Amino acid sequence: MPLTTFLLIITAAVALYLLFIAYLYLVQARHIYCPTAEIATTPDKHGLKFESVNFESSDGLMLHGWFVPRPSIDAEKERVVLFFHGNTGNISDCITTLEMFHHLGLATFIFDYRGYGQSQGSPTEQGTYDDAEAAWAYLLRDRGIKPEDVVVLGRSLGAAIASAQAARHPPGALVIESTFTSAPELAAEMFRIFPARLMSRFKYSVRDNVANIHCPILIVHSNDDDVIPFHHGTRLYEAANEPKTFMEISGEHAQGFHTSGPQYLDGLKQFLKGAL
Repeated sequence: MPLTTFLLIITAAVALYLLFIAYLYLVQARHIYCPTAEIATTPDKHGLKFESVNFESSDGLMLHGWFVPRPSIDAEKERVVLFFHGNTGNISDCITTLEMFHHLGLATFIFDYRGYGQSQGSPTEQGTYDDAEAAWAYLLRDRGIKPEDVVVLGRSLGAAIASAQAARHPPGALVIESTFTSAPELAAEMFRIFPARLMSRFKYSVRDNVANIHCPILIVHSNDDDVIPFHHGTRLYEAANEPKTFMEISGEHAQGFHTSGPQYLDGLKQFLKGAL
């Protein structure tokens, strides 16, 4: 092969490599945030009473959520799950989760981040943190819930947001499911031939967050997770402070709570019994 031809091939390959790096850098947000606007169903269609809630973020966006009360007012305290859903869809995809919490006798406040469902704006990393802060403030200010009676629970990307919120404002307990140590670390594993750590526009450093959290924490991960490998869960457990609990479940990414339903519910019940 002539040297000039070889050099042209190498130059073209390098150019394509750099173009793909630029493409990955520019489209990251599309892969991190996959919202839908349509509310496909509501809790009342599944036998759950609920209140539709609108509340405002610190930068003036109107956010939307649902407050699902606990099934009985006989309990001494109203304990509330502040739930952070994953990166796809919206709150209407979480009915099964709401039913599970209701079964455990817990109230739930679930909300959509900016750009999801009926919430205004477009999602950003800082925006999701601001929205978490607004949801927390709504529970404490508008509903009179005490911090120690709030269970902050997040799934997948929602766990990254939930852990950041719990690091800022300690709740009664924190539960994080199916999440990563950090966005750059996960990206580096997914795109091994690219400088993914350097390319990542998102931090979402869950490991740093849990290292600064001192409330009881439950880390849940499935050994079948093919999106966020199991070792992310175990590494988060290693980084977390006591008191901490690890629950291994089965099922695909962010679906283990359903696949391992009885085990998941019992584990969550036992954790909350000791934590609250």
